[in-house]
Amino acid sequence: MTTTEPLTLFTGSTGNFDDRTQILVRGPEAETFLQSIFTADLISLETGILRASALLSPQGKIQFDFLISRVEDGFRIDLAKEGSEVFAKRLTLYRLRAKAEIIVLNESIIRLSWKTDSSSSESDSIADENYQSVRDERFPEEVNVLRHYAESGSASPATPAERDAWAALRIHYGIAEGGADFIMNDVFPHDINLEQFSGVSFKKGCFVGQEVVSRMQHRGTARRRILQVTAQANLPASDTPITAGGKEVGTLRSVNGSNALALVRIDRVKDAMDKNIPLLAGATEVSMTIPAYAKFTFPEGAAD
Repeated sequence: MTTTEPLTLFTGSTGNFDDRTQILVRGPEAETFLQSIFTADLISLETGILRASALLSPQGKIQFDFLISRVEDGFRIDLAKEGSEVFAKRLTLYRLRAKAEIIVLNESIIRLSWKTDSSSSESDSIADENYQSVRDERFPEEVNVLRHYAESGSASPATPAERDAWAALRIHYGIAEGGADFIMNDVFPHDINLEQFSGVSFKKGCFVGQEVVSRMQHRGTARRRILQVTAQANLPASDTPITAGGKEVGTLRSVNGSNALALVRIDRVKDAMDKNIPLLAGATEVSMTIPAYAKFTFPEGAAD
């Protein structure tokens, strides 16, 4: 994959991201039910806005990551198709007697668009086709990243170039995605910066895994994070270890030419930077930065 400028990659909207699907949760108690198990605050979620969230294990690790938005009488959950049936069964387990219906839309359509010279006209044409469009709040408002949903119908699949364009955009803004950037049941929400853009609420009360995640937040013990990586040459493939002085500090994840995301130990990265020890992805020297949206900083003190 070559390096590309993510805001001018293509005109209009993508084809269908057919590796993702939609689940609707509708009913008079849908909000109360989901609010009690998901990491994000749904009460504050406005219509037309898409919010990142997760369902955790009781030990606080991410079992499923997804995007959630409001629909009439409930919510739409946008998640990876692989594992979606298991996710729906998990929701059914947690539902108990809550008055909420869980509907898996296996033939649904998910298209994306973001700001280009002609994006407003393309968004209008999508709206005419009875798609519901919502803005992804993880990205700056001026970039206007939209996801366009239809519950059924037909659409050409997203092309490889369009998928590369989406990866480039995520890397440019430091946004991790399950599968590409982390493995389920392996990371805490803090590891992928989920709490940095309203993906975790520490004020709403209990949710599955809340005690562990809240403890990490209040003690400031998060050490693994998603950082942005740049190099003077094309980077090696995803999963390449990143080392400093022969010791591993993390792993490359999504890669787009000379730019990438990495899941790293930020204390070890800071230690290497303080000692002027080169950070290497394979044999390629890299630099790392904290995404612009993040409120965390590199920790002080020696790495363990």
